[in-house]
Amino acid sequence: MAGNELTLLNYWISMFGARVRIALEEKGLNYEYREEDLQNKSPLLLQMNPVHKKIPVLIHNGKPICESNIIVQYIDEFWNDKAPLLPSDPYEKAQARFWADYIDKKLYDSGRKITWNKNKEEAEEGKKEVLEIFKVLEERALGDKPYFGGENFGYVDISLIGFYMWFHAYETIANFSIEAECPKLMAWVNRCLQRKSVAKSLGDPKTVYDIVIKSRKIRGFD
Repeated sequence: MAGNELTLLNYWISMFGARVRIALEEKGLNYEYREEDLQNKSPLLLQMNPVHKKIPVLIHNGKPICESNIIVQYIDEFWNDKAPLLPSDPYEKAQARFWADYIDKKLYDSGRKITWNKNKEEAEEGKKEVLEIFKVLEERALGDKPYFGGENFGYVDISLIGFYMWFHAYETIANFSIEAECPKLMAWVNRCLQRKSVAKSLGDPKTVYDIVIKSRKIRGFD
């Protein structure tokens, strides 16, 4: 491949794939998008990510980069002449990586307890965990700032905003309101949604919810 040829292997419903799409859009990069069927993974995906066999994968000039936050960091470092996603200050950069790591280690698994759990007690536990995570993020990371990094949209915002596609599913299945519990966080969501990079990269939350409900019925949840 010549020049800076980019291909993204993804599944649109993925909050992790959304991170990569947003980062690419923020940098103004052109790329080929390839939607993957995760029930029938393409030979290209298996070739490019033989270890985890997961999306997203960014292929840059024939070379694969895997794991969403690593891909976002790669994009930021390689195209460092464009708007930065990570802070330049070492301490602030470490803090951004800490919060992105917190989101990765906590939110996905707790959200799955709500959406893919037949046990009502465990689903309720998932709801409590998700709200606790959101409150920690709201109080300790976001505070009164417009974005997690301050005035500028950046790495931590990208790490979290993809989960917005799943908020409606979390709220409807577990019967709670994120806005009522975490108003500052939802104000942050609305600011992010005003960005073209975010609006263009996220799937519709109600469509995600419909897919989840259909899958739950097939699995005998409801």
